[in-house]
Amino acid sequence: MDLSRARALGLLAAAPLAVSCGPRDTVRAGSKNFTEELILGELYAQAAEHAGFAVTRRLNLGTTDIAMAALHRNELDFYPEYTGTALLNVLHLPPESDPKRAYTTVKNAFEKQYGLVWLDQSPMNDTQALATTQSVAGRFSLEKLSDLAAKAGELRLGCVPEFLSRADGLPGLQKRYGGFRFKATKIVDNGLKYQALEHGDVDVVIAFSTEGQLKAEHLIVLEDDKHLFPAYHVAPVVRREILAAKPQLATVLNKVTALLNDDDMQNMNLDVDGSAKREPADVARDFLKAHGLA
Repeated sequence: MDLSRARALGLLAAAPLAVSCGPRDTVRAGSKNFTEELILGELYAQAAEHAGFAVTRRLNLGTTDIAMAALHRNELDFYPEYTGTALLNVLHLPPESDPKRAYTTVKNAFEKQYGLVWLDQSPMNDTQALATTQSVAGRFSLEKLSDLAAKAGELRLGCVPEFLSRADGLPGLQKRYGGFRFKATKIVDNGLKYQALEHGDVDVVIAFSTEGQLKAEHLIVLEDDKHLFPAYHVAPVVRREILAAKPQLATVLNKVTALLNDDDMQNMNLDVDGSAKREPADVARDFLKAHGLA
């Protein structure tokens, strides 16, 4: 998910938020249970605190289904979600690579079906990707997915089981590009895939474009030149009632979202998952301080 990096509009961070919230302005911030979501949850929670809200954290909830259920049960006020996840996993609609169409579809459907509001979407796009080492890319002349489609018969793919059946996974690649008949396919744990690549157990792995390990290992992300992979821009999904009661919350959360680009998100993920092993809350605080939001 690292195909065309958007850059956040740094000027948005220049002016302080003109928000004054009283001690009873409590909001409940949630997140799902992986590194990037924990960082995003802290970014939104800390920015809200800086703006004067009292924040109850309900981070590390688990899957999308669990986070959505918490919103429905009024146990949560907002959490960060991805347009691609909402489109495929919640609405069960086909993949959509166009960011504007994906966002418009999920925004309208969530409002109509669930009474939930999608705030502004981020410049960052944590979409799927296929990655390999510089050595393999050089040996097989791999720069884009069209190249890989033709050379797949000589290579071994490492992926999670879902990639073998999803419309935006291997079946979609075979339909859109042709080819993609790998020499071997190995099921690897998502947390161990880069280790498998480094050790030469596989030649190509499924990746996500804002994963920090892509930068740490100096890997090559192949260009999705026929635009199969869906857009996965992030945005806070918020209960309509909380925005009606506290409209200033949207200003706070949107200000954070506008700052999120692929490169910064990769760096924050690497700070947590890499050798530094920092806490998501500390990484989020440093980022917000750099932009005057903490």
